Amino acid sequence: MGLSESPTGQLRRQGRRRRLPRRPRIRRCLLKGCEQRFHPGQVRQRYCSEDCRAAARKWSRWKAQQRYRATTTGKQRRNGQSQRYRERVRLRKASAPEAVGEPARVITNNFFRSLLRPARLLRAIRSSAAKPLTTLLLARVPAGAGTGPPTRAAVETGTHLSRRY
Repeated sequence: MGLSESPTGQLRRQGRRRRLPRRPRIRRCLLKGCEQRFHPGQVRQRYCSEDCRAAARKWSRWKAQQRYRATTTGKQRRNGQSQRYRERVRLRKASAPEAVGEPARVITNNFFRSLLRPARLLRAIRSSAAKPLTTLLLARVPAGAGTGPPTRAAVETGTHLSRRY
């Protein structure tokens, strides 16, 4: 190829022209739901932030798992996992002791001692009191779980102050 018609004019234009580094243009984040506009720092950058990149990776792993489970090998392995889990649950239920119809109540000897009224106060109570003995003895005991009427626990109803225990 030969010289151009005006080589001096071409040199003049070359001197004025400066090439700027190319930057990718503004694009939208490819994560569904975000779709925010951003300036990519690199040419192949597809997501606007680290959070979007992490969400995209998570979705990609989920999608790959779905595709694998749709294959025959994936279905067989998933069925095997389910069978092993059901077997573990069955063994766990078999090893657990069966509960008796009524729950066991364990109360130590000194459980109520701090809540009972002193004996000197009981002497002053007349034997013809209309209140049941349990009401008098357990007046300061807080009502907790298992102490109400729905438990159908046997509670003394009569007044028997003359008995000695």
